[in-house]
Amino acid sequence: MKLRKVTAAAAAALVLSLTATACGGDDKDDSGSGSGGGDKIKVGIKFDQPGLGLKQPDGSFSGFDVDVATYVAKQLGYNADQIEFVETKSADRENALARGDVKFIAATYSINDERKQKVDFAGPYLLAHQDLLVKSDSDIAKGTDLNGKNLCSVTGSTSAQNVKNDIAPKANLKEYSGYSECIAALQSGTVDAVTTDDSILAGFAAQSQYKGKFKLAGLKLSNENYGIGVKKGDTATVDKINKALEKMVSDGSWDKAVKDNFGPANYQNEPAPKIGVIVK
Repeated sequence: MKLRKVTAAAAAALVLSLTATACGGDDKDDSGSGSGGGDKIKVGIKFDQPGLGLKQPDGSFSGFDVDVATYVAKQLGYNADQIEFVETKSADRENALARGDVKFIAATYSINDERKQKVDFAGPYLLAHQDLLVKSDSDIAKGTDLNGKNLCSVTGSTSAQNVKNDIAPKANLKEYSGYSECIAALQSGTVDAVTTDDSILAGFAAQSQYKGKFKLAGLKLSNENYGIGVKKGDTATVDKINKALEKMVSDGSWDKAVKDNFGPANYQNEPAPKIGVIVK
């Protein structure tokens, strides 16, 4: 009798196991961990950078990074409605990839040696530069013109410190929690210039409410090679993304994305960078 019970229990367990396996076999990849063809792919972007990665009031997304990410995801086998954009703030990008929260990140992610110890990069797909955004009638034409002027950047930014320490030591540095506040301060005349990557500045300047009010100084104070971050060791995905980026350039989609997102600010972008070539 006891033997029959054990046998029955084992049989029941076997049936449950087979049922679970059959159900599991029908599941599709919805985590973004596959190489394409699943239900969804999770992609990290910024949610608060006009022209690059911006979440609109209606829940849609716009910007150059969004266009690049959408194109790449399509080449990996996903349609636009299969992409789930996930907000990845600068301080959490490496962790998001390590945890597997996202498949890749396109979020003004500059390639540098320190980050390459933690993640792998495809690209670069854009060469940006630290620059200044000033009013359209401003006479600020070079970094030293900031001496005695009010310069704005976000709290903790290295961009403003670079200017303050190396270019214009007599500039009056004002730090706010976000670039939107800096742009508002520039518009009101509270500050004379805002500094960060030229692509970010161009994105803000391209907004309809600021059209014609600001200009980029064009100083090229640094080189920022934007790459697409991928989990460390996932070389297969890096290779696929690199091929997608090459195709995006060759078929004209890259140029269109630059014009659509930065054009109104008269952004003088660099040509599309060559894959694997980092400009120091």
